[in-house]
Amino acid sequence: MVSRRDFLSTVAAGAGALAAASVIPRAAQAAAPAKGAELKDPLKKQSDRTKGGKYRPPYRLGQGGAPIGNSSGLAMTDDEARLTLENAWANGMRFYDTSPWYGLGLSERRFGQLLHQKPRDEYVLSSKVGRILTAAPKPPKTAWAQPDSFDYKYDYSASATRRSVEDSLQRLGVSSLDIVFIHDLSPDNDDMGEKWTEYFDEAAKGAMPELSKMRDEGIIKGWGFGVNTLPPILRALEQGDPDVFLAACQYTLMQHEESLEKLFPACAKAGASVVVGSPLNNGFLAGRDRFNYGGTIPDGFKEKRARMQQVAGAHKVDLRTAALQFCSVPEEVSSVIPGARKAHQPEENVASIAAKIPADFWAELKAEKLIAENAPVPA
Repeated sequence: MVSRRDFLSTVAAGAGALAAASVIPRAAQAAAPAKGAELKDPLKKQSDRTKGGKYRPPYRLGQGGAPIGNSSGLAMTDDEARLTLENAWANGMRFYDTSPWYGLGLSERRFGQLLHQKPRDEYVLSSKVGRILTAAPKPPKTAWAQPDSFDYKYDYSASATRRSVEDSLQRLGVSSLDIVFIHDLSPDNDDMGEKWTEYFDEAAKGAMPELSKMRDEGIIKGWGFGVNTLPPILRALEQGDPDVFLAACQYTLMQHEESLEKLFPACAKAGASVVVGSPLNNGFLAGRDRFNYGGTIPDGFKEKRARMQQVAGAHKVDLRTAALQFCSVPEEVSSVIPGARKAHQPEENVASIAAKIPADFWAELKAEKLIAENAPVPA
């Protein structure tokens, strides 16, 4: 198996100097914001509007916020989180996604420690609504390691939506959000299950029209749903006028057929775009024995991953790099936002987006039926 660092180092050496980033992480780089100027063009993707005129994040690569909130029961220290986010900024990332749910406020607080110092017009910021946090001496048991001292309740009403945005701004210490996602209103949410449709009805009467109103007022630029399944997205397109969706785990090397068949055509018809979250299936494509956010790896997926790794090894390609690039290609995708748990990872993600992958690698994946024949691949 080709290591990511070896692959990126080889690519950089072959090119003389990788324009997007140095691929050998150095602690000093995390504190060098000027470096980002070199990366503005490679990280930029088209305009901030879709063909339908709806807002979309203009950056091809962004920084996901779940690991910064200690996801998967794995804790980062405040210093580790700070260095990771400083590395993202230093390497040109200008799209950041977080949520009140991530670490029960912890992720937003950590993002704010960086972003409140930066000019507000130099980055795009998204957060989420649907849960209201309230102070609690002992937080509830969740998958977050060492969360902040808050409990939560679901509330998709109009008043709660506006309150949630205001609460997020206070935790972040910034003046505005660009995008607001209605969060986790989905059948895979164990808190909801089959009752997700009841919560959706509440959001259709409350959160959705309220976010459209906030967009019309200029408080936000766009809104959509941040979910791990397709049904809420399709329903939102039928009942509202969303701009952009954060579709986590739905378009990856491992699973993408449903998105090609249903998600992308529906968004294209409505003039909306997609932000791809969890492009590595919560670390599975990076070799972790976990898949998405559940406890079970589907039958045959380890074998499929092993076959992909064999093809990648034969072409001397890093599979994580290929996975990130694969997700960014469809026209309907406005951005890809992997998370990062180590300070050097944002830099490597930037380098991965800029790396060159041989066309024969993609051709063999299709020939071996490891990815769909109609899946667009990097040129």
